[in-house]
Amino acid sequence: MLTYFDSLWNNVVLYIIGLTLSLASFWLLMSGIFTPLILFLGFVSVLFVLYLIRRMDALDEDVFEFKLKTKYFSYWSWLAKEIFKANIDVSKVILSPKMKLSPRMVRVPLSQSTELATVIYANSITLTPGTVSVEIEGNEIIVHALTQELMDGLIEGDMDKRVNYLEEA
Repeated sequence: MLTYFDSLWNNVVLYIIGLTLSLASFWLLMSGIFTPLILFLGFVSVLFVLYLIRRMDALDEDVFEFKLKTKYFSYWSWLAKEIFKANIDVSKVILSPKMKLSPRMVRVPLSQSTELATVIYANSITLTPGTVSVEIEGNEIIVHALTQELMDGLIEGDMDKRVNYLEEA
């Protein structure tokens, strides 16, 4: 039977392994050079970052568990499609001779129950061209929109529902 400390130790070991693989992969991806010197420098850099993390006491029971679930990929693909559509809409507004701008600030209600979901929602709004999350006040996000159509798409609540679905366990 695993005790609390055994479970904690297993989580920390998995975290270190995952972090090491992530850092090494990032180093290789960014450098693109596979000479022995560069590989050695990458190895030393990864060890140094792991040492710094250990010195900062970042390895404790508050280790964030990142699990990839199919609903995340579903949300990311939906968000990419929405970003693409918003890019087209903003391009039409900018390139039209009359520039049908109708900028506005609107309070959008929050229905998320966790801070992480609220951040995902606010960042998703900002990532979508033509809308920017300006501030979170209580249970509302103040959003700036370039046109009424872009704001209408946000107020419909599809993004809100999808972020709430991500929030479910």
